[in-house]
Amino acid sequence: MLKDIQEKIMQLKKEKDICILAHCYQSHDILEIADYTGDSFGLAQKAAQSENKNVIMCGVRFMAETVKILSPEKRVWLPRPEAGCPMAEQLDTDILSQLKQMYPDYAVVAYINTTSELKTLCDVCVTSSSAVKIIKKMDADKILFIPDCNLGDYVKKQIPEKEIRLVNGGCPTHARISEKDVVKAKALHPDALLLVHPECKPEVTAHADYVGSTTGIMDFAAKSSADSFIIGTEMSIVQHLGIDHPEKKFYALSKDCVCHNMKATNIADVLHCAEGSDGEEIVLSQEVMTKARACIDEMLRLG
Repeated sequence: MLKDIQEKIMQLKKEKDICILAHCYQSHDILEIADYTGDSFGLAQKAAQSENKNVIMCGVRFMAETVKILSPEKRVWLPRPEAGCPMAEQLDTDILSQLKQMYPDYAVVAYINTTSELKTLCDVCVTSSSAVKIIKKMDADKILFIPDCNLGDYVKKQIPEKEIRLVNGGCPTHARISEKDVVKAKALHPDALLLVHPECKPEVTAHADYVGSTTGIMDFAAKSSADSFIIGTEMSIVQHLGIDHPEKKFYALSKDCVCHNMKATNIADVLHCAEGSDGEEIVLSQEVMTKARACIDEMLRLG
């Protein structure tokens, strides 16, 4: 039955000129029918480079918005409208406007995991893999980093020469991982390397052998000569790595590191969206797309 659904989706992609994007945190059956898989911004770039007129983003809302911003001429769909991102939604434009008034001489740096509306008020956007590089290259010495204080703390430690002010926000999924989880996992798997996402708490990243984005973690594990790894990010990555590299062993740092918003989308949702019977088309005003695109373009200019 699963194979039949996947084959139907593959057929609809051809018939309806659809490009399917799947974030790494999606289930493996969705990754198998996707044209591109990876981190959110990389997927938006792939969509912009594709010739397809229609895009289905298997992920969460801010990711679909980023696809639309980079490809305003394309029609972009989110299979499950309720698939949001708690971190992206922690701030609104009113709060950010107040913060900018409080710190008028600070440049505002937005993590890609923010809404399109928030991006309109920011100076530059960053990804987890580019944040240190981009902020180092900025002319500004005073930075207001939103919204993830854990990623912001990691960046701050890499760039002590700059004054980086953090906002109390972050990813609740990665925040569930504790130092106790690290101690427990290392006791169970003493020879395994610890690979963690910078959205994890500082006391967790302090123990890591590698800190990086989701695709960075996957690339490190693939290229490493080590044969066992503890994975400190959304636990679907443990399954994907195990399938891609069965000769190696992968262990979840925490069984509670599950993103329920990412898990909201299933293969049947993708089918219904491709059929046109379900899902939501992402519609953004020209003003929002233009202003949000400015901070993304600045990121690309810097790095």
